[in-house]
This record gives sequence, structure tokens and C-alpha cells, in this order.
Amino acid sequence: MNGWQKQLKYELLAEVGAGSFGKVYKARELGDSQRLLAVKKFNLRCDADNGIPAFMIREVALLRKMGFFNHPNIVKLLDASAVPVGSALDLTLVLEYIDQDLSTYLSKVPAPGLSHDCIKDVMLQLLRGLDFLHTNLVLHRDLKPQNVLVSSCGEVKIADFGLARIHTFNIALTPGVVTLWYRAPEVLLNSVYCSSVDMWSAGCIFAELFLLKPLFKGYTEVEQLQKIFEVIGLPSKEDWPRDTPVSYSESWGPRKSCTEQMPSLGPDENNLLSQCLIFSASRRISAAEALAHPFFGKP
Repeated sequence: MNGWQKQLKYELLAEVGAGSFGKVYKARELGDSQRLLAVKKFNLRCDADNGIPAFMIREVALLRKMGFFNHPNIVKLLDASAVPVGSALDLTLVLEYIDQDLSTYLSKVPAPGLSHDCIKDVMLQLLRGLDFLHTNLVLHRDLKPQNVLVSSCGEVKIADFGLARIHTFNIALTPGVVTLWYRAPEVLLNSVYCSSVDMWSAGCIFAELFLLKPLFKGYTEVEQLQKIFEVIGLPSKEDWPRDTPVSYSESWGPRKSCTEQMPSLGPDENNLLSQCLIFSASRRISAAEALAHPFFGKP
């Protein structure tokens, strides 16, 4: 598990987050550099038959694979170690430390909101990170403001690859991925999906940069779909996925044009948003196509 030449030595400074599997700490590297680090500690139950949980192996493997490319918009894994403790496993990931996530960043934005240039810069960096992932056949599958980090000098980095997968043509993909508010319709409908699920999430984040609040805020999968259709309009029956167990119904939402999701935005902003939030995954814009959109060419 630990393939680094020299294990990093550090001191923990403060707990900065906790989840169902463990805790995240702010730490400082010992020695000359004194750089700040993010240390994720997991205490995992494992048995002799199953060993390290597959999702953790995936996260470490993907971070290490991506670390070789040193992409500026992907958080860097610096060290990893796994130590058996009785019937449990103490797994530690050491990552570069970034000041805050996008959710925290947006919560501090004063009126009247983010500038056009700032929104453009955040989305450019996010899309460059996504384009890199998708070029390497990596689906993030849990893109949301809490998993997008923003440094004090404005660097944007995609983080938390616990749900990420390498996409292959015969993979059996899990339906219960992506936090509800950022979940694409095909995932909500338990249909097949591919990298375009991340572009839907990116579109939700794009809207949130303008609104400073989530665009679709449902509390069940049915309510989430209804809120989506209230904004983009109910798709045609022909566009409804054939492999979904959910039946098409006119009662899901209104039939209307979906070319203007947010009337307060200009034409380029609305066009990019509408292409990210197309119901049909096969017609949704890719990260590479989005990077060439006129929105990013505007002064």
C-alpha cells in the first residue's frame, strides 16, 4: 500500500472534518518544509476474507495514478499507509492542504455575489480538471461544492475520489452515487450512465456560482426529478431512458423550452448552463466542448 520512497512525518494540528469512515486533520510536515497537509484517517473493519474495502483501494489507486500527471486542478496524494489493528485497519491518506471547499467559499461571498471573471475562472479550472479525469476514463461520480477545493490564491482542485471509478464498456455502475442535489436524471432514474453525470453536476455548480445556493434542492429522488423538470421542462417520451424502472408520466412536470434555465443570466451563460443540464446524457456537453464555449472567450 505504501509505495513512496520516504514516509512523510507530520504533526496533527486540528480536526477539520469527520465522516462515516473517519476523520480529516490539518497537519504540518516536520523538517525543513513545514508545509501544511490534509491527513485523512480511516478506521475500517475488515476481515481476513475481504481485506481492505474496495472503495478505499479505488480511491488510493486513482489518486496515485492521477498524481503521476501532476494536474493543477486535481488534489495531490502525497503518502498513504495501512496498518492492521486487531480486526480493524487504520488507513491514512496524506494530501496537499487546501484552505477551504467551494461550499465554504460561497458561504462567505458578500453581496451582490461573485464577479463574472471569478465565476469564469472557477469554472475554467473545474472543467480542466474534469476534462483531465474524463480523458483518463475516470468518472468522479460525486462532484459537489464540498468536493471542490479553493485555495487562498484561487486555485480550484477536485477532491474526494471515494466514489470515483475507471469507466469501461462492461462495468456495472452503481445507481446510488452523487449527492442528491447534483445527481443527473439518468442516475435518479437508475439508468445507465457515463462521464456526462459529472457534467450535469458541473452545471449544477455553475448555476450555484450565480445563485449562491443549490439550483435543485430536493429531499427525495422523486422530488429531485420534479425540481429538475420544473426548470428544464419535461423531456419527450422518446428521450426517456428505456432501461429505467421508472415509468414516463406527463405528471412529472411542465413541458416547456429548456433554452433558458435562469432568466437573470446572459445568453452565453444560459447557453452553457442549458448544455450542461440537457436531460439526454448523450447530447450533454463534454468538458472539452465546454472549455471551448464562447462564455470563456468573453472579456
